[in-house]
Amino acid sequence: MTAKVTVEEVERVAELAHLELKPEETPGMLRDLNAILDYVAELNQLDTAGVAPLTQVSDLVDAAGKGVLRADLLVPSLDHADVMPQAPESDGVFFKVPKVIER
Repeated sequence: MTAKVTVEEVERVAELAHLELKPEETPGMLRDLNAILDYVAELNQLDTAGVAPLTQVSDLVDAAGKGVLRADLLVPSLDHADVMPQAPESDGVFFKVPKVIER
Protein backbone atom coordinates (compact mmCIF):
# COMPACT_ATOMS: atom_id res chain seq x y z
CA MET A 1 0.00 0.00 0.00
CA THR A 2 1.34 3.41 -0.88
CA ALA A 3 -0.66 5.70 1.42
CA LYS A 4 0.37 5.54 5.05
CA VAL A 5 -1.20 7.09 8.11
CA THR A 6 0.87 9.94 9.54
CA VAL A 7 1.40 10.89 13.17
CA GLU A 8 -0.75 13.97 12.56
CA GLU A 9 -3.59 11.78 11.27
CA VAL A 10 -3.31 9.48 14.30
CA GLU A 11 -3.57 12.51 16.56
CA ARG A 12 -6.58 13.82 14.61
CA VAL A 13 -8.37 10.46 14.72
CA ALA A 14 -7.69 10.25 18.45
CA GLU A 15 -9.13 13.74 18.89
CA LEU A 16 -12.25 12.88 16.88
CA ALA A 17 -12.70 9.70 18.93
CA HIS A 18 -12.18 11.64 22.18
CA LEU A 19 -9.15 9.48 23.00
CA GLU A 20 -6.32 10.84 25.06
CA LEU A 21 -3.26 9.12 23.65
CA LYS A 22 -0.09 9.32 25.67
CA PRO A 23 2.99 10.21 23.59
CA GLU A 24 4.34 6.67 23.98
CA GLU A 25 1.06 5.23 22.61
CA THR A 26 1.19 7.11 19.30
CA PRO A 27 3.79 4.89 17.56
CA GLY A 28 1.81 1.73 18.37
CA MET A 29 -1.41 3.28 17.11
CA LEU A 30 0.40 4.42 13.97
CA ARG A 31 1.69 0.88 13.38
CA ASP A 32 -1.72 -0.69 14.03
CA LEU A 33 -3.65 1.68 11.75
CA ASN A 34 -1.15 1.18 8.93
CA ALA A 35 -1.36 -2.61 9.39
CA ILE A 36 -5.16 -2.43 9.13
CA LEU A 37 -4.97 -0.35 5.96
CA ASP A 38 -2.38 -2.72 4.48
CA TYR A 39 -4.69 -5.66 5.15
CA VAL A 40 -7.65 -3.86 3.55
CA ALA A 41 -5.48 -3.13 0.50
CA GLU A 42 -4.58 -6.83 0.36
CA LEU A 43 -8.26 -7.79 0.52
CA ASN A 44 -9.06 -5.31 -2.27
CA GLN A 45 -6.77 -7.28 -4.59
CA LEU A 46 -8.95 -10.39 -4.36
CA ASP A 47 -11.05 -11.28 -7.41
CA THR A 48 -14.66 -11.13 -6.24
CA ALA A 49 -16.26 -10.97 -9.69
CA GLY A 50 -18.30 -14.17 -9.18
CA VAL A 51 -19.22 -13.55 -5.55
CA ALA A 52 -22.69 -12.29 -4.73
CA PRO A 53 -22.75 -9.25 -2.42
CA LEU A 54 -23.70 -9.97 1.18
CA THR A 55 -26.02 -7.88 3.29
CA GLN A 56 -25.72 -10.20 6.28
CA VAL A 57 -22.91 -12.62 7.10
CA SER A 58 -24.89 -14.93 9.35
CA ASP A 59 -28.25 -16.62 9.00
CA LEU A 60 -30.91 -14.70 10.86
CA VAL A 61 -32.85 -17.71 12.07
CA ASP A 62 -33.70 -19.02 15.51
CA ALA A 63 -33.26 -22.61 16.76
CA ALA A 64 -36.53 -23.64 15.10
CA GLY A 65 -35.29 -22.43 11.73
CA LYS A 66 -37.63 -19.45 11.63
CA GLY A 67 -36.57 -15.92 10.85
CA VAL A 68 -35.78 -13.74 13.84
CA LEU A 69 -36.43 -10.40 12.19
CA ARG A 70 -39.79 -8.87 12.88
CA ALA A 71 -42.10 -8.05 10.00
CA ASP A 72 -41.76 -4.50 8.75
CA LEU A 73 -45.32 -3.42 9.51
CA LEU A 74 -46.81 -0.02 10.14
CA VAL A 75 -48.10 0.08 13.73
CA PRO A 76 -49.84 2.84 15.66
CA SER A 77 -47.60 5.20 17.60
CA LEU A 78 -48.21 7.29 20.68
CA ASP A 79 -50.66 10.13 20.22
CA HIS A 80 -48.86 13.45 19.88
CA ALA A 81 -51.45 15.33 21.96
CA ASP A 82 -51.03 12.84 24.83
CA VAL A 83 -47.23 12.78 24.80
CA MET A 84 -46.23 16.43 24.45
CA PRO A 85 -47.74 17.63 27.77
CA GLN A 86 -45.71 14.93 29.59
CA ALA A 87 -42.37 16.06 28.13
CA PRO A 88 -39.98 17.76 30.58
CA GLU A 89 -39.43 20.49 27.95
CA SER A 90 -41.21 21.09 24.68
CA ASP A 91 -42.21 23.89 22.37
CA GLY A 92 -45.54 22.19 21.80
CA VAL A 93 -44.41 20.58 18.56
CA PHE A 94 -40.98 19.13 19.32
CA PHE A 95 -39.20 17.79 22.41
CA LYS A 96 -36.41 20.02 23.69
CA VAL A 97 -33.33 18.05 24.72
CA PRO A 98 -30.07 19.22 26.27
CA LYS A 99 -27.03 19.65 24.10
CA VAL A 100 -24.72 16.68 24.58
CA ILE A 101 -21.86 17.54 22.22
CA GLU A 102 -19.62 20.26 23.55
CA ARG A 103 -17.33 20.58 20.51
